[in-house]
Amino acid sequence: MGTRIVVDGDSCPVKTEIINTAARYKAKVLMVSSYDHVIQQVEGVTVVQVDRSQESADLYIVNHITKGDIVVTQDYGLAALALAKSCRILSPRGEEYHSGNIDYLLDRRHHYAKARRGGRYFKGPKPFTEADRQRFTESLAKLLQDMQENVQF
Repeated sequence: MGTRIVVDGDSCPVKTEIINTAARYKAKVLMVSSYDHVIQQVEGVTVVQVDRSQESADLYIVNHITKGDIVVTQDYGLAALALAKSCRILSPRGEEYHSGNIDYLLDRRHHYAKARRGGRYFKGPKPFTEADRQRFTESLAKLLQDMQENVQF
């Protein structure tokens, strides 16, 4: 079947980088987003649009990923579910989520949500930079190359 990259497309800032890198490595791309976001159909990319409810894209992704897929998301909950299905997960900033860091990330998300409910406010994420874009592209290319070199027959 080959390598497939599944993208949580609603707020993904690296769609072009995913498409270009996937083409270089002959990987398939599945881009999932709500009807509120328009994603152009491009050769080698399957676009699936789901309803606009809060978790629709995540639920679609979880129900359609398989072992060995690469999932691109910044959602820690989706990342944890994808890890349980033996997928590799990258954030749009090029950080790989794995069993060694996902519990910490989920715990931190819970802590901040609890503090916000208590009236505390925190700065949002740092602005997305060209360096983040480059780091993501390098991380995805390295992951694709590693996966292709370690294919089990």
